[in-house]
Amino acid sequence: MYSRSLIIGGSTALASAVLALAGTSAAGASAAPKTSQIAPPRVSVPPPSAMQRRVPSRQMLGLTQVRYTNWAGYADSGSNEKYSMVKSSFIQPTLTCDKTAKGYQVTVFWDGIDGFANGTVEQGGTEGYCHNGKGPFYDTWWEQYPKNDIQDVGTTVHAGDRIAVSVVRNGTEYTVKVTDATRRPNSFTHSFSCPSSTCADTSAEWIAEAPTNTSNDTLYPLVKFSKWTNSNSSVANASMSGTIKTFPDDEITMVNSRSQVKAKPGPLNSAGTAFGVTFQRSS
Repeated sequence: MYSRSLIIGGSTALASAVLALAGTSAAGASAAPKTSQIAPPRVSVPPPSAMQRRVPSRQMLGLTQVRYTNWAGYADSGSNEKYSMVKSSFIQPTLTCDKTAKGYQVTVFWDGIDGFANGTVEQGGTEGYCHNGKGPFYDTWWEQYPKNDIQDVGTTVHAGDRIAVSVVRNGTEYTVKVTDATRRPNSFTHSFSCPSSTCADTSAEWIAEAPTNTSNDTLYPLVKFSKWTNSNSSVANASMSGTIKTFPDDEITMVNSRSQVKAKPGPLNSAGTAFGVTFQRSS
C-alpha cells in the first residue's frame, strides 16, 4: 500500500491505494516473480530492476490544473471516452548526472492509455538514469501494469535521438510501438491483450515521470534533464480523433511533499499538439 499527496488548486488531499502486483493480494501475499527483461542491458550499469509507474489513485475530471508527486505533462480524461490511440514524437532530452548522488536517479518519458483515472497502464517510451553519479544511460521500454513492471528493450539510446511513441487499442488488443529513428535497434513493437474489465481506457497521457522504486515504495529522484518537448501529439476514441485539446485535458505539474515544483509543463500550442516540460529539482 502507498499514500501520496494530491495537491489540487492549492489544497491538499491524501489519496491512498493498494497497487497489487500480479499474484499479490491486498492482504499482503508475496509478490509474483518479476518478469525478465526482453533484452539484457548492454551498458556497464544495469537499469534499476525494481521499478514501475506509480499511477494516480483517484479520477480527477473537470480539472485543468493538477499537481502530482511523480508526473508532469498532460492527460486527457473522461469516464466514457474509451480511448483507442495515443501518440507523439520527441527528441530524447540530455540528462545531467549529479556526481555526488548515491543510488539511482531516474526520469522516464512516455505516452500511454489509462493511469490518470485508474490503476492500470498500457504505455511505452524512453528512460534515462544515473547510478552513483555514473552515466547517463538511456533505453526504451514498455509496460502493462499490473501484469508486469517496466520492461527494458533497447539500451543504446542517446541524447538527441529522434523518438516516436504510440499505443493503439483494437478491442482488447494493445500495441505499443517505440521507434528510435536515429538508432533503429532500440525500436520495437509489442502487443498484448487486456480485458475491458481490467483496462478501462478512460485516459490518455503524455508524461515525464519520476518512477517508483518498488523495493521500498519510494520515488526515484529525478535526473536533471534538458527541456522535453513533446510534439505531433494526437489521440482518438472509437468515434473521434484529434489532439490533446480535443478531449477534456489536464495540465499536470510535478511537486514534492513541500509543494515545491520538480518538473513543470508549459502551455499547449494553439493546435494542441505540442508542449514542453522543464526540470526544476530532483526531489
